[in-house]
Amino acid sequence: MSKNEDFWFRVAAVCGILTPIIAFTCISAAIALYPPFSWTDNALSDLGVVEGAVSMIFNGGLMLSGILALTFAIGVQNYLDKSVKGKVGAFLFALDAIALIAIGAFPEGTAPHYPASLAFFVLFPIAMLFIGAVLVKKNEKPMAVFSFLAAIFAIAVWVFQYTVGFGKGVAIPETLTSLAVSVWALVLGFKMLKQRIKQ
Repeated sequence: MSKNEDFWFRVAAVCGILTPIIAFTCISAAIALYPPFSWTDNALSDLGVVEGAVSMIFNGGLMLSGILALTFAIGVQNYLDKSVKGKVGAFLFALDAIALIAIGAFPEGTAPHYPASLAFFVLFPIAMLFIGAVLVKKNEKPMAVFSFLAAIFAIAVWVFQYTVGFGKGVAIPETLTSLAVSVWALVLGFKMLKQRIKQ
């Protein structure tokens, strides 16, 4: 890896670490500024249509986080091997990042907000299955298992939502899935950065 490639790999790793920090900081700030928000009755995207600072912080935070996640996805592609599974996994994760950008760019009630939101929550576990399979081949079993568990968790919370239910809103399963994405990105981002520092 050339010095230029190494630099951008490190940038991508840092983006993976920053993505969840920025996303949850902005989401938390938007919720704090909008007392009527209910975890059981609302969707997180309801914050994106509140007039004033709430929607600006929420939508802006999602778009910025999505851009950072897209940069991280490029680094993930370089981190994985050149197999078809690796390319598919990284590509799906990149599409997931684009979906996140679209959620912020097209607030609730505008097209294509709903397809983008659906894509974000569907693409992540699928991407994890492909990436996890590649990590097994790379003999990185702890990270592979973590990827598989993140996928299972992301699916399980939605199964629970539509069987037992957290409430009439979807803010809780949305947040739990986002936490799975975030923790995974943080762990892999630090792992990628540590790998570069050691070399």
